[in-house]
Amino acid sequence: MELHQLRYFCAIVDSGSFSRAARLAHVSQPSLSQQIRKLEDELGARLFDRLGRTVRLTSLGQAFLPRARTVLRELEAARGDVDQQKESLGGTVTVGVIPTVAPYLLPPYLASFSRKFPQAQVTIVEEITPVLLDRLHAATIDLAILALPVRGHEFESFPILTERLFAALPKQHRLARSRSLSLKDLRSEPFLLLRDGHCFRDTAVAACDRARLHPQIIFESGQFSSLLSMVGVGMGVSIVPEMAVDKKSHCSYVRLSDEQAARTIGVVRLRGRSFSRTHSAFFSLVLSE
Repeated sequence: MELHQLRYFCAIVDSGSFSRAARLAHVSQPSLSQQIRKLEDELGARLFDRLGRTVRLTSLGQAFLPRARTVLRELEAARGDVDQQKESLGGTVTVGVIPTVAPYLLPPYLASFSRKFPQAQVTIVEEITPVLLDRLHAATIDLAILALPVRGHEFESFPILTERLFAALPKQHRLARSRSLSLKDLRSEPFLLLRDGHCFRDTAVAACDRARLHPQIIFESGQFSSLLSMVGVGMGVSIVPEMAVDKKSHCSYVRLSDEQAARTIGVVRLRGRSFSRTHSAFFSLVLSE
């Protein structure tokens, strides 16, 4: 049973003839008649009595009519719901973000999106990169904001910004007033770094490797704020991205002279996944801010 057969059936009832129904449906009368015969064959019953140039519903046709109209009404309602959703900027977008980005980059995005699209809702998932990529793949989050590059051809990545890395030093440190420094200048210093699992840990260690420095790590944390508090009281030095530079803290920040000492932040999505207007609006906002 095909939907167009139900439409032809109802058109015949409404117009009172096969020829008028064919004109209304923009098909030839032989094609319409053939489809009605197929419908009757499938049902195993005649739906119309052909009485010369007029047609009349049989008793079985009369019983079938309200069911056919209900199916067509439900189809139109479903199409209307889809159209409404396509045009709507409501609903929810679920965004994953790594902890070393969330407190610095995310608040302006959320504030701007809320002002522009007050009927939409954003749910935030803060996790390390491997977890976010797993959740993207499982479609339990819609987008992820994290450090690039990421592995996997199933993902699409779009850079947002690139930032330099800084050494965080106690204010009384001998290099605290330097305009830039090399990590090898900190060879004898105790280091405070993010713990394993955070992608920025790998970025910091890679910078140390380029300087042929094997840092003496005395403290590890999952938050820059904890590291900087320890640096501020003189426990050691750290490496932070530019967005974590806090002029109000008890630390001094000196840019690393290594030109490769940088990280790129981007937004990542699952390749080929369909986006609602709400998803697309948040995605576009992140890229344009």
